[in-house]
Amino acid sequence: MAKPAWIPLSVPDLRGREAEYLAQCVADNWVSSAGPFVTELEVRMASLAGRDHAVATVNGTTALHLALIAAGVGRGDRVIVPDWTFGASTNAIYHAGGEPYFVDVTLESWTLDPELVADVVADRDNRVRAVIAVHALGHPADMEAIRTVAGDLPVIEDAAGAIGATYKGRRAGGLGDFGVFSFNGNKTVTAGGGGMVLTDDETSAKRIRHLSTQARPGSTYVHDAIGFNYRMTNLNAAVGLAQLERLDDMVAARRRIAARYDDAITGRDDVAAMPRTAWAESSCWLYSLKTASATDAGSLIDEFAKARIEARTFWESLAGQAPYRSAPSRLTGISESLSGTVVSLPCSSHLTGAEQDRVVAALAAWRGAALEKAA
Repeated sequence: MAKPAWIPLSVPDLRGREAEYLAQCVADNWVSSAGPFVTELEVRMASLAGRDHAVATVNGTTALHLALIAAGVGRGDRVIVPDWTFGASTNAIYHAGGEPYFVDVTLESWTLDPELVADVVADRDNRVRAVIAVHALGHPADMEAIRTVAGDLPVIEDAAGAIGATYKGRRAGGLGDFGVFSFNGNKTVTAGGGGMVLTDDETSAKRIRHLSTQARPGSTYVHDAIGFNYRMTNLNAAVGLAQLERLDDMVAARRRIAARYDDAITGRDDVAAMPRTAWAESSCWLYSLKTASATDAGSLIDEFAKARIEARTFWESLAGQAPYRSAPSRLTGISESLSGTVVSLPCSSHLTGAEQDRVVAALAAWRGAALEKAA
């Protein structure tokens, strides 16, 4: 008997005009880090988030790096960042010459805790110069509260996986002094790679663009600053633009998938869905469950693997990890409690009903095995 097909976690949905636009790049000979698709993607992203300016970059980490520089972060400065996030959010701070100040998240949304941010900001001797708020799993952080307690500190919105999400009716990416997106291969909208910085400040946008293109003020080989080769290629932008044309459909599909999973775990006490608040509408980028323990999470992943279904644990607390251990922190234990216990389930926007049936069945089988063992 043939094995069932493997169900991946989150893969690109390339059912739009991607091939057509890539062929156009080849026909027009626009394949490198300039071209009409780059410009058009920037215009569309700025419009989507309600921003005045958008600058395309080679990936989300470089977008964060440039946003931090534009926010004035330099050597010796500290940046508040949630302890429960992807390492890129923190690595970009080091790239800018700064140091992270890890702050815990809330149980309400698994995003940055505004009350803890207020505590840290109140100490003006701690060298904090900016705040990064991360939209976890596509669910926006409480940006209004964070911006209020941040005071005059610039707030960078890490919306890497939150394209299509909204906060109090406003689109993600348009909520901080700077907004940052990623177009990595596992995102709802992918360009194969790539990132974007968005802002309403024209001076900052010009500086970000200048630094991303090796800081050359003209066509000669004269440089006026230490710059970076952070430009997105026209090939990547072509894919990203085709993807963006189908954004609403792909986000709607992920929300339908999430609703089906919600129904499947109703009444269960061994798993819980990521919380969703009244003040935000998640993009449902990666549907994830909170299990009771890291042991349970591992057991669930093993059960899925037997059924040829991919599942993975999500982020780990960063503050205690070797590269970041010396950084200051303000923690309550919530990030630590999430570490190793949150499991992401398949949720590609083109996941079929039959495939989701298999995931739901495997989830039920894992529950049955656990109850049998307990008995």
